[in-house]
Amino acid sequence: MAKYRKLGRTSSQRKALLKNQVTALLYTGKIVTTEAKAKEVRKIAEGLIAMAVAEKDNFETVKVTAKVARKDKDGKRVKQIVDKETGKVLSETHRDKDGKILKIENGVTVTVYDEVEKEIKKDMPSRLHARRQMLKVLCPVKEVPTENAGKKKNTKEVDMVAKLFDEIAPKYESRKGGYTRIIKIGQRKGDGAMEVVLELV
Repeated sequence: MAKYRKLGRTSSQRKALLKNQVTALLYTGKIVTTEAKAKEVRKIAEGLIAMAVAEKDNFETVKVTAKVARKDKDGKRVKQIVDKETGKVLSETHRDKDGKILKIENGVTVTVYDEVEKEIKKDMPSRLHARRQMLKVLCPVKEVPTENAGKKKNTKEVDMVAKLFDEIAPKYESRKGGYTRIIKIGQRKGDGAMEVVLELV
């Protein structure tokens, strides 16, 4: 007897389907699918949430210095012209008054960087392992603002692992399993498969 449902697909198709549905469930909070698929997705999703709950606070905060590009009032990077050999600043800006790019002999345009102290979360080994296990299952998600629908501008990548650790895990801290529920909504037209809503509790 198989320990998983084959869902009428080859192994690669089945894995891709389950990855997509688990990601959609964790991103939106609920999905509509067939009962057989929901039971498979539930297994994977509950394992990921349990892992996130266990490793939620397993990190240390570390101060690091990072180089950040200096920006002007328009939000563009500040650039200056520097001598190739000596590294001496020849001009504070790489454009003249008319906005044309300056060309100075032996000069190279470089971006100006400032050193900034940041606090970052450094994962402990077991949390790092959990993060890698989650990344095996979750698909990348791009968030598109409603006013820019259909355009690449202002789309941003959603860090699903961070969402699991920071948003989803704290909700289920006191709960010992049973993070999802299946609600039957009737048979699907066409093939008569039982449709369900799979949602986070």
